[in-house]
Amino acid sequence: MRISIGHVSRYSYAEPTSYIVQTLRLTPPVFESQRVLEWSISAPGIEKARKFRDGFGNDAHLVSYSGLHDNAVVIAKGVVETADHAGIVRGLPEIAPIRVFMRETEMTRPDAALQDLAARVGSGDAVARLHELMHTVRQAVDYKIGTTTQHTTAASALAKGEGVCQDHAHVFITCARIIGFPARYVNGYFISGEDDPSEAHHAWAEVWVDDVGWIGFDAANLVCPTDRYVRLATGLDAVSAAPIRGTRRGGANETLDVIVEVQQHSSQQQ
Repeated sequence: MRISIGHVSRYSYAEPTSYIVQTLRLTPPVFESQRVLEWSISAPGIEKARKFRDGFGNDAHLVSYSGLHDNAVVIAKGVVETADHAGIVRGLPEIAPIRVFMRETEMTRPDAALQDLAARVGSGDAVARLHELMHTVRQAVDYKIGTTTQHTTAASALAKGEGVCQDHAHVFITCARIIGFPARYVNGYFISGEDDPSEAHHAWAEVWVDDVGWIGFDAANLVCPTDRYVRLATGLDAVSAAPIRGTRRGGANETLDVIVEVQQHSSQQQ
């Protein structure tokens, strides 16, 4: 499937900034399930950006710019061709050792309730257990917009019993690590329909299974990623996998508006 993506992040400041540094993880990787046909990033300072690959294998740009600014706009857009490999991820550059993905973070620190949730998963075949975990997480955390924030931890989302894809991914990752599987957070895009554009910045999890490799699990939609998914960046949690992270001097009361539009790329556009 060919998928067109437009991702706009607009920053506004009540008081002007004098200096900004940002890491942009806004370039989709090329691997067995995904090929980038065209892609561009527009951002302040992008013309002098330093390109690098971070510790999780993500392609990134380091941008900086000075002078007084009361707003900034970052735009990533392009066309990606995808294939359905039943969620199995092959061909990605793997920099971090697999054991790194057993590490707890503030967003994925387990509590007693998460330990209890993980304990519900039976024994036996690894892939079957992870599918069972995916359904267990979805039953425990209902999909509901507006009840959590970007700072909500896995423990808090489970306690609320509701959340969005970020929360499902964090709960799933935490429980997968509890039962002994290295797991990582993935952010990207998801196309839900073939005709109408949809806002679809999405998140899911990947788990390492010996003799198979990394397998994706989307607990929010109860499916392993298909050709409707475009992978962008990965990390231990939503913080380390964030598309844009940075710091600034000045710029009090930052406001961020994000618009993501994803649709199937028509043959007339090729």
